[in-house]
Amino acid sequence: MSISTPYSGGLTGEQFFFYEMRIVSKLYLKCTSVEEIIEIVRRDNLFQYPTERKISKFVRACHRRILALSNEKLIYELANAPVEVAKQINLYAMMRYNRLVREFMEGLIGEKYRQQDFFYTKKDINIFFSRLQEQNDDVAAWSEQTIKKLKQVLNKCLIETEMLDSANDTSLNPIFISAELESGIRDNNDLTALAAFNCFR
Repeated sequence: MSISTPYSGGLTGEQFFFYEMRIVSKLYLKCTSVEEIIEIVRRDNLFQYPTERKISKFVRACHRRILALSNEKLIYELANAPVEVAKQINLYAMMRYNRLVREFMEGLIGEKYRQQDFFYTKKDINIFFSRLQEQNDDVAAWSEQTIKKLKQVLNKCLIETEMLDSANDTSLNPIFISAELESGIRDNNDLTALAAFNCFR
């Protein structure tokens, strides 16, 4: 991901999307277009949403993350691997697609793992956003409500991948990267991402 890639606050509406990513990645491996995937999800009510209003938007968001993986093996594992493996791959897809997630996972969480500093509090994520706001006009323009929601989503990513036990927990878990994800990251020559999953070998 280029340093010139703009920061996006779109994560406030898109979230971790694990259930949806599993479905879309399975269909991606079989279908020819995102339009076809949207049609199947809508027709068969695969997301089980109460209305169809956001199906198209969310399928497209999942599809963009899948394309960002740039790795057919990882896409296959996202669709078919055990949940804990696929959740790590989903987080990596978010890192590949969203600069904010990338910098949070590498710059904050990865550095904590590197230093074996497992203490993690609201102060850490507040400092992360304060620094971003000082450095970037787009981030500085985000509302307090947007920042608050983004903090919740980023913390949810940590909980979903078992790096954090709960939103109120103050200790990161020293997780192990899945072999499938490590192999995919190395195949992508994306080695800086390894730190986000406590991998320094």
